[in-house]
Formats: sequence, C-alpha cells, structure tokens
Amino acid sequence: MEPLEKKSPDDVKRIVEAVLFAVQEPISARKLSDIVGDTDTREIQEVIRQLREEYDAHDRVFQIEEIANGFQLLSRPEYHEWISKIRKKSSESKLSQQALETLSIIAYKQPIIRADIEAIRGVQSGQMIRTLIERGLVKITGRDEVLGRPLLYGTTTKFLNHFGLKSTKDLPKVEDLEMP
Repeated sequence: MEPLEKKSPDDVKRIVEAVLFAVQEPISARKLSDIVGDTDTREIQEVIRQLREEYDAHDRVFQIEEIANGFQLLSRPEYHEWISKIRKKSSESKLSQQALETLSIIAYKQPIIRADIEAIRGVQSGQMIRTLIERGLVKITGRDEVLGRPLLYGTTTKFLNHFGLKSTKDLPKVEDLEMP
C-alpha cells in the first residue's frame, strides 16, 4: 500500500488493531491518528468502538481498555489466573506495604506536601516518596504557597497505567474501602 493512498475503513481498522497489538503502553487516539495518517481522533475512536464490539461479539479473550488517556489491548480479567503463571514475579516490581500506604495517600490527597503525608502516616515518609518517584509512580507537581514553599506531590501517568485507571477519578471511593 502506498503511503499517500487513501486508506479504506477496513485498512484503518487493521492498522489500529496492529498498533494496539504491538504497543506495551497505552496509546492515545491522537497518536494513533498520527500513525495511521489521513484520519482524525473521532475516526480512531469510532474504529476502537467497532473493534470492541467485534471482540465482544466473537467472545475474544482480549479487549481494548482505556487507560491513562490512551488505549491498550489487554487480556480479559477472567484469564488472570493462567496468565499470572507465566509472568515472572520479581520483588522489584512489588511495592511494600509502606510504599502502598504512601502512594494511596498521595493518590487520594494530591497535590500534597510531605508534612501532610507524614501527619497521616505518623512516620517519616521521605524515603518512600523518593522510591515512588524513582519508580515513576509519583512526581513533583509544584510548590505549596505556605511558608518554606514545600514540594507538592502527585501521581503520574505511569501510576494510572500500573493500576489500570483512566484517571484518579476512577479510584475507589474512600467510604467503599473495607478497613481491616
């Protein structure tokens, strides 16, 4: 197929599907549009809607999920048990209880300063915050206007991707969480 040639709707659908199959991270409709060429984001979103319907109609084991302002082809949750058997579980990819606590506070209270995180946790959290920044789950979002202008922290797109969220609005409601 010539690059300048107008692509048929089926060609566009195949290209989008191939790209979604190949990427390791969510990809935006705008980026897909740029890759396909001669399309706009509305057309890409329509193609994604059609692909989702086809996958559901044919009971495919994968689906297109919208995550972190992008789209990604993922296996359906009901196959997690089998897929997890082939994935290597490294201790590096796991977060400690302390890191999860710190990350949760940041996710729900962002933007937040370190002193407020420590007040909630009741312990020093500087090292946990540094670890979360190194892993790309947390970032510095600015400085607070209070005395000393402490750093403000918030979550990243990688955080959304890691937890399969479109935005932080998709976090469970605090009142719905079961406390031990």
